[in-house]
Amino acid sequence: MNNRWNRFVYQAWAPIYDGVLERFFGPGRRRAMELIGLQAGERVCFVGIGTGSDLRYLPKGVEGLGVDLSEAMLARAKGKLPVAGCEIELRVGDAQALPLEDGAFDAVVLNLVLSVVPDPIRCMSEAVRVLRPGGRIVVFDKFLPDGSQAAWGRKVANVISTALGTDINRRLGDIVAGLPCEMVHDEPSILGGMYRVVLLRRPLS
Repeated sequence: MNNRWNRFVYQAWAPIYDGVLERFFGPGRRRAMELIGLQAGERVCFVGIGTGSDLRYLPKGVEGLGVDLSEAMLARAKGKLPVAGCEIELRVGDAQALPLEDGAFDAVVLNLVLSVVPDPIRCMSEAVRVLRPGGRIVVFDKFLPDGSQAAWGRKVANVISTALGTDINRRLGDIVAGLPCEMVHDEPSILGGMYRVVLLRRPLS
């Protein structure tokens, strides 16, 4: 997986992504947005915003920035604007090197992006960097249980899934290890808990 391949894959996915996948992913996205608990006056960054499916769950009074590598996916997200009562900006950018200032956001949404980017540790590090102290990150994605190894069949399946733009064999514990954030909530989501919804917080100090 690399950025060049991801641009190609998600250009192909863009026209059909919502129709094919969003009914499946909707419950996880909705729960993630409930868990992060955005309030009027807060600034939120959607890293890997894709077609903008998370925007429907925004409360009024929130200011949001959506970043995505794929211009084709962002074009779909633009079609979901405006969002009533919210100020939303969309920007092309790499989740592994966000073109944003340190501590600029109260919250960061990482829905279905850590399994997609070539380097999820860099992606998470960037999410923490742009988060203010005390801010929170929500993650909805698929992970191997921490400390486990992928079975042979899952390794084979991952060859196919990575060609389609997603890695099914990453562990969240490996991604957040050593970063200045703490996990405050972790719950199973769709596919019997293969997908999880996780809330993390950047400490105040």
